[in-house]
Amino acid sequence: MIGWRRAVARAGLAIAAAVVVAGCDLRHSAVLDPKGPIALAERDLLFDAFYVMLIVVVPVIVLTLWFAWRYRASNTQAAYAPSWSESVRVDAVVWLIPALIVIALGVLLWRSTHKLDPYRPIEGAGTALEVQVVAQDWKWLFIYPEQGIASVNQLAFPAGRPVSLRITSDTVMNSFYVPQLAGQIYAMAGMQTRLQMLADQPGKFVGRNSQYSGSGYSDQHFEVVSLSQADYDAWVTRAKQAPARLDAGTYAALAAKSRRNPVAYYGGVEPGLYESIIARYSGPHGHHAHGGAAAPRR
Repeated sequence: MIGWRRAVARAGLAIAAAVVVAGCDLRHSAVLDPKGPIALAERDLLFDAFYVMLIVVVPVIVLTLWFAWRYRASNTQAAYAPSWSESVRVDAVVWLIPALIVIALGVLLWRSTHKLDPYRPIEGAGTALEVQVVAQDWKWLFIYPEQGIASVNQLAFPAGRPVSLRITSDTVMNSFYVPQLAGQIYAMAGMQTRLQMLADQPGKFVGRNSQYSGSGYSDQHFEVVSLSQADYDAWVTRAKQAPARLDAGTYAALAAKSRRNPVAYYGGVEPGLYESIIARYSGPHGHHAHGGAAAPRR
């Protein structure tokens, strides 16, 4: 009977372990599979912080198991010494090690924060491609001011060339995030944030809004496509051939709430459209004034 119970208990533990391991499968995690220097530096920072914190976590786990085994009820040989009030060695371990870890993490984060400043230009092949990004309900608009084109739910650029994003929102707060290429940064109405991005090689990635923004939030994804220079030139040519133009009238229709928008292109864009979207929320005469001024550009 006892053997049967042990077999069942072992089988249960094996199943539980399999479920836990399956739930922790990180092989397909976008954060752990970077395709650009910014995402790679952020992944390395995550690992470095993890390793530093293991200095505390591992000894605590080991000592917990050792104490439980050594001072078990059946072990009558372990010394019982309840009368002690202070220990220099214990106090040193309890206070100095956490303090050193906090200092190490602080230095690590300080250096990384400056290194990964989203406003700081990054090096790559050629000058940075500027793209203006507008978060809407519930889609993303990408305006290419140099090419005079725009796309919805698709961000394309040449691999190896830096991309400089100017980001705002025409609705509530959103959060722009491409886990395999760049960090996360907020998009806010009447304000502008910036983010630098670069892909090491051609590929297709997923971008998303990581800030809850209403009922269509779960469908607010977009394609991120890094192309060879020839393919990117062909993409621009194809977008320019799109019959639709993006001006004040067509923009109002596009900005209306909608879900699961397919990829769309605009062959022409009204100059200054992006700035006018920000200006709508700025100053006392703005249509949707929030009482704040636009963020300074950097």
